[in-house]
Amino acid sequence: MTPGVERWEHFQHVADVGVRGLGLTVESAFVQAALAMTAVLAEPALIRPEKKVVVSCAAPDLELLFVDWLNALLYEMAVRKMLFSRFAVTLAGTTLEGEAWGEAVDVGRHAPAVEIKGATYTALRVARLPEGLWLAQCVVDV
Repeated sequence: MTPGVERWEHFQHVADVGVRGLGLTVESAFVQAALAMTAVLAEPALIRPEKKVVVSCAAPDLELLFVDWLNALLYEMAVRKMLFSRFAVTLAGTTLEGEAWGEAVDVGRHAPAVEIKGATYTALRVARLPEGLWLAQCVVDV
């Protein structure tokens, strides 16, 4: 596997949007999924990584931790009126220490498309795929 295989995707869901991260590690899959979630809101390339925000969460398993991670990011975006374009994740079991870099929302430049209400348990999956990549996915409520 090469680093180029790490990526994010959206997948179709009836009224909402699925976000999916694929990575060589579970941490990188979480990072890629966070980028997928950002891309639902705005073009990630237009978001300057000017300010760092630290995010911590813990859960009983990786799937619940993944949803908590995305919801913690959404909370920080809402409270700080920011968008994020760069992420880092460190896992110790099912405890996550993360960082997100971004900037204040600029409606003219970022042109936010929708508002995400939250990450859900719909289509929730965190697993190692047969080809060796890690997958982290769920549906976000828009």
